[in-house]
Amino acid sequence: MPDPNTVTKVLTYRHTVLVRVSHWLNVVAILVLLMSGLQIFNAHPALYWGQKSAFADPWLSMGAINRGGSTIGVTSIGGQTFDTTGLFGYSGKAGVREPRGFPAWATLPSYRTLADGRHWHFFFAWVFGLNGIFYLVGNLLNGHIRRDLLPARDQLTGKHLLHEIIEHIRLRFPKGEEARRYNAIQKMTYLAVIFGLLPLMILTGLTMSPAVDASQPWLVPLFGGRQSARSLHFICANLIVLFVLVHVALVIVVGFFNSMRSMITGRYTLHVERDAT
Repeated sequence: MPDPNTVTKVLTYRHTVLVRVSHWLNVVAILVLLMSGLQIFNAHPALYWGQKSAFADPWLSMGAINRGGSTIGVTSIGGQTFDTTGLFGYSGKAGVREPRGFPAWATLPSYRTLADGRHWHFFFAWVFGLNGIFYLVGNLLNGHIRRDLLPARDQLTGKHLLHEIIEHIRLRFPKGEEARRYNAIQKMTYLAVIFGLLPLMILTGLTMSPAVDASQPWLVPLFGGRQSARSLHFICANLIVLFVLVHVALVIVVGFFNSMRSMITGRYTLHVERDAT
């Protein structure tokens, strides 16, 4: 462990204005898209594979059933059914619960309205998409993606990757000069989200639009049918939620205030050991 008397604080510029603005726009857009998407899902809280809804055989469903003279909420996944009363299928305040997929506090708007949910969802889908283009083009031009997100050759060796995995499991993260650059796990995760998960999310969303299907008929077969696209869209949304939860947890572990300041002002504090000589 470094001697505190030999450690100095160095303020470094970590995030450009472009990265910071696009980051916070994404925070708002993803939150609204998630909550409005759950409102849309609640209009028919079941998912299928293929082109058409096989109502008798969803791979995931949420609803309310009567059991032993009382109503309970149930969630079925792959044929396995779970009692999720109060959260999925049947939720609300005690005594005034109602059948609905996701609870009112998780949807936008909180009351039942497919039309309003779609309005919120489609508007912020444009915000999210245009912000993504703004981020991608800007950071390709300024070299951020090539310079900061592409893993360096020394970061891709098996020995180095194994070391990073072990250090992450132990909740030990780069300090000092090493913290100036993203580690390999961060870089590969960000690239997978930016160039894999988010484009898939957008394409599966477009596939569910009849207008887009009419002009781009190749989309539906690409995903094996509109219902398959809807299922993949739902799975992508859950993976984004998982990414955000892990991201926030790591921000807290690494240093919440330091990380937040860097994403607001661009400045990040490094703790660097001074030369003892």
